Amino acid sequence: MEGSGSGDGSSASADEKPRIKTGPPSAKEVRAAADGFLTAWQQGDAAKAATYTDDATAAEKALTGLTKDARLTGVKLAAGQRTGAKVPFHVTSTVVYDPSASDKGRAGTGEKLSKPLAYDSSLTAVRRKSDGKVLVGWQPSVLHPELKDGDKLVTGEAGDPPVKAVDRDGAELDVKKYPSLATVVDGLREKFGKTAGGTAGVELRIVRKASSGKSKKDAQPDKTLLTLSEGTPGKVTTTLSPTLQAAAEKQVASRKRASVVVIRPSTGEILAVANSSPGFNTAFQGSLAPGSTMKVITSSLLLEKGLAGVNKEHPCPKYFTYGHWKFQNDDKFQIKNGTFKASFARSCNTAFISQAPKLDDDSLTKQAQQVFGLGMNNWAVGVSSFDGSVPVQSDAQMAASLIGQGGVRMNPLNMASVAATVKNGTFHQPYLVSPDVDHRTIAKASRSLSAKTLADLRELMHYTAVAGTAVEPMSGLGSDMGAKTGSAEVDGQKQPNGWFTAYRGDLASAAVVQEGGHGGDSAGPVVRQMLLAGG
Repeated sequence: MEGSGSGDGSSASADEKPRIKTGPPSAKEVRAAADGFLTAWQQGDAAKAATYTDDATAAEKALTGLTKDARLTGVKLAAGQRTGAKVPFHVTSTVVYDPSASDKGRAGTGEKLSKPLAYDSSLTAVRRKSDGKVLVGWQPSVLHPELKDGDKLVTGEAGDPPVKAVDRDGAELDVKKYPSLATVVDGLREKFGKTAGGTAGVELRIVRKASSGKSKKDAQPDKTLLTLSEGTPGKVTTTLSPTLQAAAEKQVASRKRASVVVIRPSTGEILAVANSSPGFNTAFQGSLAPGSTMKVITSSLLLEKGLAGVNKEHPCPKYFTYGHWKFQNDDKFQIKNGTFKASFARSCNTAFISQAPKLDDDSLTKQAQQVFGLGMNNWAVGVSSFDGSVPVQSDAQMAASLIGQGGVRMNPLNMASVAATVKNGTFHQPYLVSPDVDHRTIAKASRSLSAKTLADLRELMHYTAVAGTAVEPMSGLGSDMGAKTGSAEVDGQKQPNGWFTAYRGDLASAAVVQEGGHGGDSAGPVVRQMLLAGG
């Protein structure tokens, strides 16, 4: 028996633990896990397919729901070319809806409905640490690429009847013509579908996880993947202008990561909204530092408190330290013996930071809420929106807030509203659908600026448009106009986000171009075209 230790290992002692495999899965292991999973799924054996995943409970529930809730039949799966541990696959099936077999048959009809469905998905093989076994890493997106945690695929009567969204002139808003409006129309359906007079069709759709814990800026509407039977749409009239919407779409289509909004200051009506990336409505729901465009709000505060005067001398040093942070101007410029108007027009950071010691921590927060209607999470636009955030901060963060950094977050809707408030003299909450349609409560600001402060603020914005950082985008736009540029540094970005907000006559617009660089060069031309298109 002396030589037993040098054999092939078959006589290893009973208490010796087998070695657990580590490292990336081999091609053979990936293929075995994928084939096992896809074969069992295609055979309709959810329980067996789930055993090939690293979360059998969740996988079995989801796969069972594909038949029970989504009503997919005759599923066929074809694996594609493996890349590392990732295996793409193509799904074909038929969605069958039988009203007589459902809990709730279609009103007035009894016909069985069916339609083919095809889509691409993928899976990724992972090695389980406990035993080294290679399995399919379970995620809802394996089932369908657009599914997220908590989402479900459901075929049945649409939760909300379809809507026919129309512009202010009554023409239908075609999402092929206006791609930015896809999420907006989805949101209008969610908000007004049940009350707009339509009847529900039958659809396969993604039902999003209940959004009770989400803020309205993050809420995403359910998404229709396949329509088996068209419902009868109800009509929802929006405030959008076809001319301005077309112009907005043209502007964002020629840029990366641009978003723009146009508002009518006298009413708050939203005339256009567009985004380069149509999947998320950054224009309404974005939460970005607004940079120097925030100086419009800060200036109103300084003017009211007597800490600045349009033509009064005002400090603009190269540097100003507050709360142990050393703040500086773009290219470290300074203005010696200059006025506040000159500092605003050049966008001098230290002119604003230098006033931080004379302000309370909540001064800017109150100004944004009371005068500009921002940061109270109470706008009722007609679809989901983020209403800006100006949190109470202290020390360096409070100082940074004065120039649109720190914890301040805005989007083009918010900043267009700021310009609109300056132009109109009073805050009108922006809206996409008239509140008369559903009698919803529109947000109000608790006070307005005095006539003197308002005139001063308009002078600052006008001077910036004719002699400051906004000259180029605003040239030739007449006398009744004003603007403010902004650039917001973002960690991890080579270029800052470019911002621009302006008014001209009874139009106000704001745009952001993420990683666009200086606001006057990137977002300014977008806003210029909006103001021109509005006549």
